[in-house]
Amino acid sequence: MKTGKHKAAAQDVGRLRTEQAHDGATNLDQKSAIEIARLINAEDATVARAVRRALPQIARAIDLVAAALRQGGRLIYAGAGTSGRIGALDASECAPTFDLSPRTVQAIIAGGPKALATSAESREDDTKLGRAEMARRKPGKKDVVIGIASSGRTPFTVAAIEYARRRGAKTIALTCNPNSPLQRAAGFAIVTDVGPEVLAGSSRMKAGTAHKMVLNIISTGAMTRLGYVYGNLMVKVSPRNEKLVQRVVGILEQATGADHETARRALEASGNRTPVALVMLAAGVSRAKAAAALKKSLGHVRQAIAIGRQQRC
Repeated sequence: MKTGKHKAAAQDVGRLRTEQAHDGATNLDQKSAIEIARLINAEDATVARAVRRALPQIARAIDLVAAALRQGGRLIYAGAGTSGRIGALDASECAPTFDLSPRTVQAIIAGGPKALATSAESREDDTKLGRAEMARRKPGKKDVVIGIASSGRTPFTVAAIEYARRRGAKTIALTCNPNSPLQRAAGFAIVTDVGPEVLAGSSRMKAGTAHKMVLNIISTGAMTRLGYVYGNLMVKVSPRNEKLVQRVVGILEQATGADHETARRALEASGNRTPVALVMLAAGVSRAKAAAALKKSLGHVRQAIAIGRQQRC
């Protein structure tokens, strides 16, 4: 038998837009394969519009994250279930794409690493666990913490955000429902109102897609603002295998106009450090001067090239 508190919680969930039944999908189980595919595809096409409406808040998040990382802070994602897995995916991709320390972009998921591959949804109601997991990361004034929850009410995530905010971290709610507990707990919110799912309540669908898109924009945008991108090229990628070596050589060719052999020799001379090789080629300086310019610019590649060119004058 449900207590009054549990009944109220169930009613609250039932009122969420992400939990409503989609009017156009009420007979989903009677549709053909192509009809199902067309319906889901048509709904997926609405996700970008929902993200577009939140672009001002997303841009604010980009600037917050860039400022935090510039000062030696961290970006920490927190979530449960699908939301936690999406945060973990983005965090894991930032390190190889931008040659970052794994501590720079981190993810907390209810249930821990095991929850990435197996169901641990029962842990999402554990507020003590949310606080404890966040406490382990020791959030502070230099950090940005993004709580991800389609419903906006996941107790684990709300508790994690509340803890981080009390410790002085900048906090952001990423949700699909406005005026949620998570939004009230955070410094500000990014709300992607994607509406009801084709499969009612399955937030791994449109809601998950929207949040993957938002995190892609935030992390890529912040790294670009930090100068870890030159033009639109991944100039901080670390060439750890032959495929990546070929990719980096191509990037150096495209960025500097160098021929293939010159670009490859520069990469080898740089100690296989892509930004050092780029500054060496673009500014016409030695490995030592390129490294010094990058250190002075805090890793901002375009600024380092300008510094290197000034050193030649």
